[in-house]
Amino acid sequence: MEPVAKKNTLNGGEYLIRETAAADVFIPEAFSEEQKMMAQACQDFLDKEILPKMEEIDGMKNPELVPEILRKAGELGLLAISVPEEFGGLGMSFNTSMLIADIIGAAGSFSTTYGAHTGIGILPVLYYGTAQQKEKYLPKLSNAEWAACYCLTEPEAGSDANSGKTKATLNPEGTHYLINGQKMWISNAGFAHFFIVFAKVNDDKNLSAFLVEKTFGGISMNEEEKKMGIKGSSTRQVFFKDCPVPVENMLSERGQGFKIAVNILNIGRVKLGAGVLGGCRRVLGLSIQYASERKQFGVSIDSFGAVQAKLAEMAIKTYACESLCYRAGQDIEDRIAALEAEGMEPSKAKLKGVEEFAIECAIAKVHGSEVLDYVVDQGVQVYGGMGYSAEAPMERAYRDARISRIYEGTNEINRILMVGMLLKRAMKGELNIMDAARKVGEELKAVPDFSARDHAAPLSKEKAILQNMKKIFLMIGGQAARSLGDKLEDEQEIMMHLADIMIEIYAAESALLRTEKLMASKGEDAVKTQLAASQVYLYEAVEKINAAGKEAIYSFTSGDEQKLLLMGLKRFARIEGINTKSLRRQIAASLIAEGKYFFFHA
Repeated sequence: MEPVAKKNTLNGGEYLIRETAAADVFIPEAFSEEQKMMAQACQDFLDKEILPKMEEIDGMKNPELVPEILRKAGELGLLAISVPEEFGGLGMSFNTSMLIADIIGAAGSFSTTYGAHTGIGILPVLYYGTAQQKEKYLPKLSNAEWAACYCLTEPEAGSDANSGKTKATLNPEGTHYLINGQKMWISNAGFAHFFIVFAKVNDDKNLSAFLVEKTFGGISMNEEEKKMGIKGSSTRQVFFKDCPVPVENMLSERGQGFKIAVNILNIGRVKLGAGVLGGCRRVLGLSIQYASERKQFGVSIDSFGAVQAKLAEMAIKTYACESLCYRAGQDIEDRIAALEAEGMEPSKAKLKGVEEFAIECAIAKVHGSEVLDYVVDQGVQVYGGMGYSAEAPMERAYRDARISRIYEGTNEINRILMVGMLLKRAMKGELNIMDAARKVGEELKAVPDFSARDHAAPLSKEKAILQNMKKIFLMIGGQAARSLGDKLEDEQEIMMHLADIMIEIYAAESALLRTEKLMASKGEDAVKTQLAASQVYLYEAVEKINAAGKEAIYSFTSGDEQKLLLMGLKRFARIEGINTKSLRRQIAASLIAEGKYFFFHA
């Protein structure tokens, strides 16, 4: 495992009430030479084995193609970045696994195949398996001798996974559980050798998890699903009829399946956030190239302001997404290292480290999937009529991107979850949100301080705006919690507005801190484009927060209470106008000159 660069001092969700120093965040430009070499090996594999075969993969006419590509990835070690060496893995860090997921994100359908195998297929065994289970299964999964799938979703149990009806009944001899039920939307099912199956033992309230080999028998499946996108990813319904599973193949303890599912989904969410980045960069790179080649009215369309604005905005959102994903990934890695240093067993430390930053994991998933959707939509628009043609790359990218807002928990579920988790931590005293909200309320009633502030330090003006954004969340969230109490969790529209504010704060702060750290090491002149991207993102974030804040305030207040909150929103959302047109043109000019997205080369 690589040495940890710094010891994290913030808890999950605490970014809302404490300032973070730029020196204390990880930025992707700081990856080590070893990590860069691994990334390059992954990029070479992508360029050679996947991108030239995208059409063939999507056609699914050769059933051996995708399993063969998966095996080749296994030979390079790409399937087991974080698996310990004793089980056939490389034993590298959490953020390294994020980096590989990032690059594979440009692989279209194969990125889903890869994520299902390396994430929800391998990690439950790694984190919850017994020593015997790990020894038996991890080496086969690490090199793709066996392909894995994860059987959780059912026709009547999607977001409410614990309501699944699949049953596991102990046989009279007490040697095997007999599993009966139906699972759907199972990625990799068509060629999987290994199934992680969630079922309820008898009439248990909670699910249990089982490690099932295809050779156990009693497993059948429907034909491949016909999908909007990720057509080259095997997706089938799986049926279990008296499937015999040895009692020793229960994963963890009886009734722990839902807990396993939730914790593994946290990991999947933050890796999905990183996993969109490769796709964003590829689509932007293709868009820049096409815009330089496409002529209209006698000139390349990259000379038009409308096109330049699109290219710049694609880059701005990608930069913010990169910043928040790798910041969160290293915070998780640092917490894992700290827990292991305290004597916690490594697999438990990994789960606890991720659980601590579950809020940030949900933010990464929502923000990343929506940035990808934005980028591919604009990519189609830059290509114009060709963007709608299946002969050009944008059509596939557009279709493939849409699933990201659905799997690993829909974005609506994740928005509600992140606010719910924050409230629960506040109620437990783990986050001092209510005290911070009370102080903002006192400030709101006091005479505003219009004295001159020192904006000499780099990005100090932007940081002051950022602190006001946090006050908006504390003001509205605190008042909603006081006014609605337990009923707030039933007010999903308000919860989603609060989540949007949380997301924009984290993204804007992450971009600013990354830029500040780059300025400290390279000087302001060297990072003018990144500075422009951070400033535009911050400006846009304030506008989004202002809109979300108004809707939230109007939805649960009236009279003087409403007037006070609206006054506070107006005060805290105040921002000097900036020439976003000029800044976007500056960004676009740099992108066009480089011929690609250049802020970070994964």
